[in-house]
Amino acid sequence: MATISAFFKIPERNTTVSREIVAGLTTFTTMSYIIVVNPAILRNAGIPVEAQTVATICAAIFGCVLMAFYANRPFAIAPYMGENAFIAFTVCQSLGYKWQTALAAIFIAGIVFIISSIHLLYVNTRLLPVELRPPMWRRLALVALALFYGFFLTMWVWSSIFGSS
Repeated sequence: MATISAFFKIPERNTTVSREIVAGLTTFTTMSYIIVVNPAILRNAGIPVEAQTVATICAAIFGCVLMAFYANRPFAIAPYMGENAFIAFTVCQSLGYKWQTALAAIFIAGIVFIISSIHLLYVNTRLLPVELRPPMWRRLALVALALFYGFFLTMWVWSSIFGSS
């Protein structure tokens, strides 16, 4: 118990292990509906329910464990249902794309986001000329770079998946 308390800095945050366990169980109970609702939404895209249920559970576990042990924060993370509804009803049903194509686009966007985040972190912390500029200029440069990456890569992914028209 002392190791857990020290690792998660429980005394520093004015809480107890039992209080954190109750908070974790409450959070799980609050967000467990996604285990049923998420596959029900994505079933409309043609994704097998069994595979989607397992993927939803695994993604939620991975996100929560990553937040707990890497970020050391008590945040619960699960798949985003708004994007799932967009994929199921707009991309797959209305536009007629296969669910495999939609998931490939999401995967590519995730990789682009990770690379952009790492690059922006590198630009923000490693380059001395950026650090010498006023804070507002640094923020503007990061936003401009992020918008550039976002626009360029969105257009590239869009034209790769949906054609150049």
